[in-house]
Amino acid sequence: MAYAEINSLLLQSEIEYCAAEAHGLATGLLCANQHANSAHWLKELLSAEQSLSHSHSDVLVKFFNITRTTLTSDDYTFNLFLPDDSQALIKQAEALQSWCRGFLFGISLTGTSVISSVKNGREILKDIAEFTKLDTDVEGEEDEQAFMEITEYLRAAVLLLRDELAVSHTDTVH
Repeated sequence: MAYAEINSLLLQSEIEYCAAEAHGLATGLLCANQHANSAHWLKELLSAEQSLSHSHSDVLVKFFNITRTTLTSDDYTFNLFLPDDSQALIKQAEALQSWCRGFLFGISLTGTSVISSVKNGREILKDIAEFTKLDTDVEGEEDEQAFMEITEYLRAAVLLLRDELAVSHTDTVH
């Protein structure tokens, strides 16, 4: 699924989240609770009086399920859902901020205190919170390199957090 396609669908549905923030929200929910479902995510995306057409709902459910699949895959196919390199770096940086806000919101929705008990949980969330404050007035090769390093760090940090939370959940179940 293309970023522009999901972003356009969200705009058409009058959802206040951009595609990056919606993906961050889904990722946060799924990291904290691997059994989270698309209905919970959609409920958070929509205001109380909003509804989606069946076709839009189907696309968003598929998007959520793809996020789950890539996040839980052993082949590390998970990536942040951001505008591609053909977009201006400033747009990519703004989307990164939105992704981080969505992720933190998704984590918070689970109401889980498990985050604080995992080894790297607080540190990772602190870093992600800092990334919501990034300067988006960016351009040039040096800023592009920094952006790539941040996105790779985030990708790895999210996968680490997911793994630690999965182990933590397993430990509390047994």
